[in-house]
Amino acid sequence: MGVKHGREYDEILKDLTNAVGEIKDSYLFFEMEGSEWQDLSPAEKREVHEALAEDLFYGLGTEPVIEVGGGVVMYDREHHRINLLIGDEELTVVPLI
Repeated sequence: MGVKHGREYDEILKDLTNAVGEIKDSYLFFEMEGSEWQDLSPAEKREVHEALAEDLFYGLGTEPVIEVGGGVVMYDREHHRINLLIGDEELTVVPLI
């Protein structure tokens, strides 16, 4: 089902893909080892991040908070956005409208 949105899905997916790419150990979401991640080409890493962004977009529709490696992805229904807490202090926002 996913989250409610007014922006084009492709735009949201692009922004969310870039945002999850900032989570240094995002590969842990797919239970990959660090060595497996390092063996991937930049294009393959981008594909993994896009798959992760798609999973998160749809998963946040039922589970409003999802841990991704050392980050946390949260659906802010009231403000129509997805918040990503990367590490302890960095916050990235993906608007949905």
